[in-house]
Amino acid sequence: MQVWNDYLSQNKQRFLDELLDLLRIPSVSADSKYKGDVARCAEAVKQAMLDAGADKAEICPTSGHPIVYGEKMIDPSLPTVLVYGHYDVQPPDPLELWHSGPFEPVIKDEKIYARGACDDKGQMFMHVKALEMMTKTNTLPCNVKLMIEGEEEVGSSNLGKFLEDNKEKLKADIVLISDTSMISMEHPSLETGLRGLAYMEVEVTGPNRDLHSGVYGGAVANPVNILCKMIASLHDENNHITIPGFYDKVQSLGDADRKALNEAPFDLSDYKKDLGVNEVWGEKGYTTLERTGIRPTLDVNGIWGGYTGEGAKTVLPSKANAKISMRLVPNQTSDEITELFTKHFQSIAPDYVTVKVSAHHGGEPVVTPTDSVAYKAAAKAIQTSFGKDPIPTRGGGSIPIVALFESVLGLKTVLLGFGLDNDNIHSPNEKYDVFNYFKGIETIPYFHKYFAEMSK
Repeated sequence: MQVWNDYLSQNKQRFLDELLDLLRIPSVSADSKYKGDVARCAEAVKQAMLDAGADKAEICPTSGHPIVYGEKMIDPSLPTVLVYGHYDVQPPDPLELWHSGPFEPVIKDEKIYARGACDDKGQMFMHVKALEMMTKTNTLPCNVKLMIEGEEEVGSSNLGKFLEDNKEKLKADIVLISDTSMISMEHPSLETGLRGLAYMEVEVTGPNRDLHSGVYGGAVANPVNILCKMIASLHDENNHITIPGFYDKVQSLGDADRKALNEAPFDLSDYKKDLGVNEVWGEKGYTTLERTGIRPTLDVNGIWGGYTGEGAKTVLPSKANAKISMRLVPNQTSDEITELFTKHFQSIAPDYVTVKVSAHHGGEPVVTPTDSVAYKAAAKAIQTSFGKDPIPTRGGGSIPIVALFESVLGLKTVLLGFGLDNDNIHSPNEKYDVFNYFKGIETIPYFHKYFAEMSK
């Protein structure tokens, strides 16, 4: 609509400046030293909702970080869209690998560099600005509710209770999320599924104290060595996960579906060049797109033990630790995989060490329907703004709340993301293209328009 194009054109610089201000707030949910900043960011999101034309916006306390809720209700008889996003961000470490300060956003080559630029402040804020664009031009076609949380990066542990306690407040017809990616701006896509997650921490303990590696080395088991061997045994020579029962409930795609998945534009040479690797790695018998979209995985996210400071210290460490995550596919559940992992990891521990396994958080895999009114509205919105139909894809990441929306609120979700796989989310030098930010603001109102029209 021309009125939206005009409003966006007139307010582009302000929309960008306001996002940069939000990115300057270090809302790291995983680190308690940032608690005040997380609360400050919640207040900023609340004010942004009000400035955008929300009838009301409020800070909803939880036992952890707060949830920000806002709404613009124009007619109870019209459809209601519940927008979900998060304002918390991953820790910025390692700081030395950033080209600029993680909370000092800079724009270089038309890309915004900052922690949270893509995941998820930049994408979440598109919805706030899209709401403003519709309210200020008196063109909002449906009711909009926004629920922006502050604990997504630490597992959304308090969101389930919030959903249970606020079913009436959150009553809607569809959930709309922008926390995913597209293939590219030349090949727009819509994600039709997400993998689940089971996140574990393991601790291997040997002697009751750190030992001199010369005096005791070769006579006492080194927990770091043992941990490495145990982790290595979790994959076989075909990179197949060796945990008994791990694949028992994996839902495999048929040949036709696998063929369709691999028809998405993908250049393996460009993929390897972008990552700086000579060759890809993964489960034998599957393509890269299949490995990242429809197959479960197990990866070490962090490992430590012994002396890691500058110089040398000849120590045989008492303990070794690792954080391990498993991405899950349909029919697998995080509770069951957590139990299988725990039992197996304890069973492969040799007698000369003790093992402790702890579960951090998990989430369930989801597949979104492609024949729904909401999906069709999203596809038409992309077709309108990009001039071409979106390609359906499967996302490799996890958004645990999506399964909760369905189980608690009975709502399906549309994943209308505008990030790119190379946006370095969770890594140093996270970025978000300025073009993608504005393209999202341009596209989102069309979703509301078409969803309202198709729901009649």
